[in-house]
Amino acid sequence: MSGIDSLPPLRQVIDTHGIAAKKSLGQNFLLDLNLTSKIARLAGDLSECDVLEVGPGPGGLTRGLLAEGARKVLAIEKDSRCMAALAEISDAYPGQLQVINGDALEVNPLEHLTPPIRVAANLPYNVGTELLVRWLTPTDWPPFWSSLTLMFQREVAERIVAQPGSKAYGRLAILAQWRTDARIVLGLPPEAFNPPPKVHSAVVNLTALPEPRFEADAKKLEMVVAKAFNQRRKMLRAALKGLAPDLEDRLIASGIKPTDRAETVGLEQFCALARNLSAG
Repeated sequence: MSGIDSLPPLRQVIDTHGIAAKKSLGQNFLLDLNLTSKIARLAGDLSECDVLEVGPGPGGLTRGLLAEGARKVLAIEKDSRCMAALAEISDAYPGQLQVINGDALEVNPLEHLTPPIRVAANLPYNVGTELLVRWLTPTDWPPFWSSLTLMFQREVAERIVAQPGSKAYGRLAILAQWRTDARIVLGLPPEAFNPPPKVHSAVVNLTALPEPRFEADAKKLEMVVAKAFNQRRKMLRAALKGLAPDLEDRLIASGIKPTDRAETVGLEQFCALARNLSAG
């Protein structure tokens, strides 16, 4: 019996059900239930929330979320080998866990969840960034979720919270910080996982702001930032060439020198540039 519920320790669950982590699925299982419970607590008060979890694997974080009082957990798992282990958790928490055997990139969680909704996940490495960008760029804001508590490779986590002037600063930092408060809340070494990845990991908490930090058209901002950082070594007058015939004037009006490079320009200036380019 584990320390947080009446279910077996995760190593035993993995052995019983033959769930060896697959590299092709980006799987690295976190086996310490004390750590999964800590991550669940970092997601905030779950008692009045439904929680979306992507990539639960054998269910370590799932158990943490339920033990911390989540109203409901929707767990989306692509690996059918994990279904029996997740079914045992569902039996231990009647009516509180729904498991979908499917691809999180294709499932609409809103068909199964009731607001307020938090997202908490040890994301599979191979889809983590894509899912984050989707959650940060919905058509309407505020989004369906109130917070994201997500495990990433440390390098990706640092890109999310990076500030201008650092090598990690780029498109991900702009998208995250425009509409959320983002911070790294926990670091984890490779040996915390089975199998141990070659990199350190970190948990990032992103809390949705009621409205974006600065006014800007979302599509225009995404386009400008993507173009600017796609050629980050170039001066912006060259990297953004073709966006407007009077581009240099619009850069200057936005508080940006035409000779600046993307990694030195702050969020507020990028938003100002997006507004100036939207003005026609």
